[in-house]
Amino acid sequence: MSIITLTPETLLGEHICCAISDKKCAAGYAAKKQWLSDQYPQGYRFSRLDERGKVFIEYGPGEQAWMPVVASGWMVMGCFWVSGRFKRQGHGKALLQTALDDVRKHGRAGLVALAGTRKMPFQSDGAWLRRQGFREVDVLDSGFSLLALEAGEVGLSELPRFAESAKNGLGPNAHGLTVYYSNRCPFTEFHVEIALKETCEKRNLSPTIIKLDSLASAQAAPTPATIFSLFMDGRFVTTDLSVCMDSRFDMIVAKAMKP
Repeated sequence: MSIITLTPETLLGEHICCAISDKKCAAGYAAKKQWLSDQYPQGYRFSRLDERGKVFIEYGPGEQAWMPVVASGWMVMGCFWVSGRFKRQGHGKALLQTALDDVRKHGRAGLVALAGTRKMPFQSDGAWLRRQGFREVDVLDSGFSLLALEAGEVGLSELPRFAESAKNGLGPNAHGLTVYYSNRCPFTEFHVEIALKETCEKRNLSPTIIKLDSLASAQAAPTPATIFSLFMDGRFVTTDLSVCMDSRFDMIVAKAMKP
């Protein structure tokens, strides 16, 4: 099985792993493809197994990372996923090596990944990354961990870190339900703009929904999880997109808001 890297030309006819046949997410699927195409000239890459499944990695220059991190000279990973029947076959290591090859090709210091200090939905598996040589270089009280893997060929001038906006969070003066999301994921458009709004309407909630639609807004976000983050009264709640569903909302929010 080979790994392919999609380009603006091949994106038209190739799948991007997630929401392949989910009709309700068709608009989000198209938006993610457009986002990938727009980011390609900036050095962002989407590589996947040449199969029909969720086996892929995304990464790009730290200066262009769509999250509030300071990582000049590094490559920053986006989504990294090996699922289902493709697990435990070495595909994760092969995808990681693809990114590391690009790191060395472009003279970058290494790879940076966002994970949780414990298992966190829609975030990379921090324990697995540590076994591959990543180490924690920064951490947030909200449970996010910034991991780095040095390429070993470039002298480091500065380790990656979270930007001040991520460290400050939303702040204690915020009230009600606040959501940040972007088209970095094909599922977000439907779940945030349709499912969550319906869920909130049933509960007489008036959510503040902020779409991160530019590099500047993503790099100034109060959360490093710029695919999707939900806050309640200024407190970070979850990266779990399923919270948007009526059947999941109360349980996820109640669990996160416990003292």
